[in-house]
Amino acid sequence: MADFIHSDITKRIIKSFYSVYNKLGFGFLEKVYENAMMIELMSDGLYCEKQKPIKVYYKEKIVGDYYVDILVENKIIIELKASEGIVEEHELQLINYLKATDLEIGLLLNFGKQAQFKRKIFSNTNKKLF
Repeated sequence: MADFIHSDITKRIIKSFYSVYNKLGFGFLEKVYENAMMIELMSDGLYCEKQKPIKVYYKEKIVGDYYVDILVENKIIIELKASEGIVEEHELQLINYLKATDLEIGLLLNFGKQAQFKRKIFSNTNKKLF
């Protein structure tokens, strides 16, 4: 397996994801999983912020405000879902969050009937800091 950017942190996040999933299973609202993930990630010694605001710019003007579910170590965006499965719209949402920031790595974690995750990478030198 190739060594990816922040792979050490992403491995710890995925381990936390499966720990939460194995304890809670599926069927709760995303907020429950968000709170549980915060507990799990912080108990692993990771610095985390939930509902971190990001701004979207167009021609140097703010055109939108969003909130990422969890930001880990100021390096990785986590987008949480509690749905049947990961769909393209979920992936595009995460890519757009990465586009709007200077961050390159995002994890989409789905607490559905089956645990699922996807890792997204977006590099762009024209990104706007949040």
